[in-house]
Amino acid sequence: MARIAGVDLPRNKRIEIGLTYIYGIGLSSSQTILTKAQVNSDIRCKDLTDQDISVIREIIDKEYQVEGAARRIESVNIKRLIEINCIRGRRHRLGLPLRGQRTRTNARTRRGSKKTVAGKKKVTK
Repeated sequence: MARIAGVDLPRNKRIEIGLTYIYGIGLSSSQTILTKAQVNSDIRCKDLTDQDISVIREIIDKEYQVEGAARRIESVNIKRLIEINCIRGRRHRLGLPLRGQRTRTNARTRRGSKKTVAGKKKVTK
């Protein structure tokens, strides 16, 4: 099993997709890493040689901020927005969508599940 940046890559997926399981690496950066490492992107994770894994690991360590470092940078950016009290920071603090989406309907992911309305009468037969 290939383990890169503290993440176990799924065995039966293509390496191109498997690298996206690492936080901070998407599909395009995964493809870039594989071309630099000269590894075929169609190969499965379980079929990688130890040399291929070490080359990929070196490239990721040198050129990319992944996992803990990437999460830390993101949380620091959010804290900065909250601290300077800009509109995006206020929306973060309130747990609302940031980028202009409507909130009267939808936005269930950010606002939470639907709550019952107090004082609503039940229909009697």
